[in-house]
Amino acid sequence: MPNAFSGKHDIFFSNQLGSASHDVGNSMIVFIKINCINMRPQILVSNDDGITARGIRALVEVASEFGDVTVVAPDSPQSGQGHAITLENPLRLYQVGLFEELGAVAYECSGTPVDCVKLAKNIISKNRKFDLCVSGINHGSNASINILYSGTMSAAMEAAVEGIPAIGFSLTSFRHDADFTAAQHYARQIIQSVLEKGMPQTKLLNVNVPNLPLESIKGIRVCRQAKGFWTEDFLQGTDPAGRPYFWLTGEFVCEDKSDDTDIWAIDNGYISVVPAMHDMTAYEALNPLATQLQFS
Repeated sequence: MPNAFSGKHDIFFSNQLGSASHDVGNSMIVFIKINCINMRPQILVSNDDGITARGIRALVEVASEFGDVTVVAPDSPQSGQGHAITLENPLRLYQVGLFEELGAVAYECSGTPVDCVKLAKNIISKNRKFDLCVSGINHGSNASINILYSGTMSAAMEAAVEGIPAIGFSLTSFRHDADFTAAQHYARQIIQSVLEKGMPQTKLLNVNVPNLPLESIKGIRVCRQAKGFWTEDFLQGTDPAGRPYFWLTGEFVCEDKSDDTDIWAIDNGYISVVPAMHDMTAYEALNPLATQLQFS
């Protein structure tokens, strides 16, 4: 640093608010006092099971270890909403105190999981960028084709579309008393790795945790999405007003027996991590289709 008495204006920095200056002979010593900037990552948390679900609390507990957490989640369960957005009705957004003891700021939203992410980015945190979005921890698997139907994964995907690195976490259990210990353990490892090293070649991870005790899980497998589908059925009945109704049921069928898929990993005691993307272009079909559609 130049000599304070050299006849030049010298600048000193402090971590206090405000500023001051003092004359010393022919020199002016200028004290510029600046406020320390909070460098903790800004983390957005959402889900589709609703803001009171046990899974989102488990995820907030982990996320709050790494950064400043903002929770924006539906005010009621929104499972199976996929990438739906609300257009015909106004959205309601209310701040709630559900996670104050964890240091998180939380809002409940009347809309879908994707609505939650849009509101978080454009209304709640309009003047700051989230460093990471984590969604879940979902009750039930979002492996294979389920990524398309999942509100949990769609919240994460919407964040990725907005340029925010995002991870969707799911536990393969629908029990109300599901044990999230293993899911938290591996979520902690994955979140830390992504914050420190980023996501190579993607902005979205689909993470599924088998419903096993922590000590029974064999580790993490980075894998591809299995080919599968649902065989669908509708239960039919009549409501008390005499009107017919149809209730969707079904069974998941995996037609992919390879050992490099998310379904194989989960069935064999591994955490599945699938790097995903919102680009649904079938690139292998571009050239053949262009040739086929060469009409004169």
